[in-house]
Amino acid sequence: MKTELSTHDTTRIDDTRIGAVRPLITPALLEEKLPVPDAAQALVESSRAAISNILHGEDDRLIVVVGPCSIHDHEQAMDYAWQLKEQAEALKDDLLIVMRVYFEKPRTTVGWKGYINDPHLDGSFAINEGLEMARKLLLDILAIDMPVGTEFLDLLSPQFISELISWGAIGARTTESQSHRQLASGLSCPVGFKNGTDGGIKVATDAIQAAQASHSFMGMTKMGQAAIFETRGNDDCHVILRGGKQPNYAKADVDAACALLKGAGLREQVMIDVSHANSSKQHARQIVVAADVAQQIAAGDRRITGIMVESHLNEGRQDITPGTPLQHGVSVTDACISMAQTVPVLQQLAAAVRERRKVL
Repeated sequence: MKTELSTHDTTRIDDTRIGAVRPLITPALLEEKLPVPDAAQALVESSRAAISNILHGEDDRLIVVVGPCSIHDHEQAMDYAWQLKEQAEALKDDLLIVMRVYFEKPRTTVGWKGYINDPHLDGSFAINEGLEMARKLLLDILAIDMPVGTEFLDLLSPQFISELISWGAIGARTTESQSHRQLASGLSCPVGFKNGTDGGIKVATDAIQAAQASHSFMGMTKMGQAAIFETRGNDDCHVILRGGKQPNYAKADVDAACALLKGAGLREQVMIDVSHANSSKQHARQIVVAADVAQQIAAGDRRITGIMVESHLNEGRQDITPGTPLQHGVSVTDACISMAQTVPVLQQLAAAVRERRKVL
């Protein structure tokens, strides 16, 4: 008697909540379409080395990561980049300015997830287009000799853009994530870990120790294949103070953070994010907080190696509303200060660095 063959049905237990699966371009194909020019490669290499030198005490300039809370428009981002480039050139002896170019937004609940995930801001989730648009923007900014920094939120997207990044951040929500610590251990750029959303510093010091170590983990190659990655560890990691239940940018907060770092055998240094909880989510207060940080620097505090500022062409924020045109150069996520407000902040920070050099 012939045995009847049947296919084992797993549809009752597999992918029961998946609505669709769409093809994803591979990093290698995108890189072939948008390769890295020699000049861009040289800029990324030199700016990473310069940031590393600051972190290791071999350069007394201040790292300044400044730019929009998130990118949502190519031309407006380039307009901002050109204006920032002017300041970066004028203040290069005192500040190492890196443009904040954030493509992915962590959401507390739900909302627009960023330029890569939804580049048309309409819920179409054209991710392949978003990846290409993001890479094109980074190359255009590098082409005007402006280094870029970003947050690494998704674990796959770095394969599409990470070789263009001079400095990276791991956000407050993901600093405690083992996967992000492993990612940081293999990234080629310096990485800042933010303190936890509650203000806890220990999660960031733990993250630095983890990222300095070697790891083995699963990931995706540039050819789009699953693989096991073995990392060497990243010695260019640092803490970012971004506030928590209360601000943590004052001298006492820097003292406390550095004491914890020292106890863990790590370099006593911090970058201060003047936005987020440090400005109590009031964007204009970034100016006040930056002034306080500048005073600490001018008084001789060499433990402050960097600062972060959320800044756009124009001040404030706006919602993405179907059928309603967006205001030019205004953030669609967190509120930012304007470029006109940013320039005096940068000049004040540069002056503080010059004063710090006078303090023995």
